[in-house]
Amino acid sequence: MRGRTLPHSRLGSRGVKTRRTARRTVVLAVTAAMGAGLLAGCADDGDSGSDSSGGGNSGKTVVKMGLFGAFGFKEAGLYDEYEKLNPNIKIEENVTQRNENYYPALVNHLTTNAGLMDIQAVEVGNIAEVVSTQADKLEDVSKAPGVKSSDWLDWKWQQATTKDGRTIGLGTDVGPVGICYRKDLFKEAGLPTDREELAKSWAGDWKKLIKVGEEYQKNAPEGTTFMDSPGGLMSAILGSEKVRFYDKSGKVIYKDNPVVKQSFMMTAKAAQDGLVGAQTQFQPDWNTTIANSKFAAIACPPWMLGTLKEHSKGDTKGKWDVAVAPKSGNWGGAFLSVPKSGKNVKEALKLAAWLTAPEQQAKLFKVQGNFPSAPATYTTPEVLDAKNEMTGDAPIGKIFAEAAKTTPVQVIGPKDQVIGSSLNDNGLVLVTKGTSPAKAWETATKTIDNNLEK
Repeated sequence: MRGRTLPHSRLGSRGVKTRRTARRTVVLAVTAAMGAGLLAGCADDGDSGSDSSGGGNSGKTVVKMGLFGAFGFKEAGLYDEYEKLNPNIKIEENVTQRNENYYPALVNHLTTNAGLMDIQAVEVGNIAEVVSTQADKLEDVSKAPGVKSSDWLDWKWQQATTKDGRTIGLGTDVGPVGICYRKDLFKEAGLPTDREELAKSWAGDWKKLIKVGEEYQKNAPEGTTFMDSPGGLMSAILGSEKVRFYDKSGKVIYKDNPVVKQSFMMTAKAAQDGLVGAQTQFQPDWNTTIANSKFAAIACPPWMLGTLKEHSKGDTKGKWDVAVAPKSGNWGGAFLSVPKSGKNVKEALKLAAWLTAPEQQAKLFKVQGNFPSAPATYTTPEVLDAKNEMTGDAPIGKIFAEAAKTTPVQVIGPKDQVIGSSLNDNGLVLVTKGTSPAKAWETATKTIDNNLEK
């Protein structure tokens, strides 16, 4: 999504994990973190309102944004544009690089109703918990100037909406999943390289993708695997399922939901059979596998193209392509919320609405690669004509737009990231070290249950 060196939901399930524990533990952890100075931006209780002191913001209303990672607003010139349209406004962003540090602090500030920025970002993996436990601290952004729910993908809008119909976050980007693959490695292994032919070969079933992987591995270029990691594969599979860890009533069902165990076992077998690499995504060893061309395919939301570019050697540009995934799914995204206790609520609502409007989302995609959650952008030149230097002439905008439009409205629970992260960290990782899939499943579920009970 590039933008963020570490994408939104990768900051939870995509590699660098958002490890959240029970509420009391979170508060203690945040207190320690604040004491260590890790979260100075979010913890600032200083003057974040109007500045009429004659300083650099003389007479202007300062709207502060609490973000994690790089959302790209500044880089795409959106702050400058908004300030020109609104000369009385000055925008400042307070950025915590990793969501695993940002989110516990946000929970603490919401719980105590203190230390909040005028606008606070929320990662998609955390939105359900914020909706269910903190909605009363946040403005109903559906009432912000110019906001229409129809401007967003229906499933994106629903993710930030409470049962009584209040919407507490305006969607920024989404992470529709495709399959990125190395044309040269596929060709060397005797596989087709045409994106449409490949998409047809695995359409509708992730098991068919694994079958293609088995064919790849038979004649794989030396030292390469079909896909990059078990965690990446499982995230894509589960990201295409409507019901995963929770049912619609909010009950935890991950152990009893056959989709979850089947996805785990399918991925674990692929790891056992050597079809996927043993590395954990977004860790140094995984970055090295990109640089050394050690895998041929990867589950690929738009932001992943930036990750591939960041860690690849220059001679790989244009050697990648992207095909439609077996099933449409989402992996990533975020929201902008407006705390009721902010010093500039009215101006914050106006700014949040403007930053997430279709026009600005299209600009962000063109400059940063953050894929819009506003379907009106999908027919704009910025999306329809989009290309990427890693994937050459692949019509990435069209491919990702179709995936976004057909992604199911997913049931997200308060501890989705705890469950998803543990299935990988306490389960699939063990398989790569020789543990049987059955034993790894048992270990992962025991860890998850212990964490959910805290």
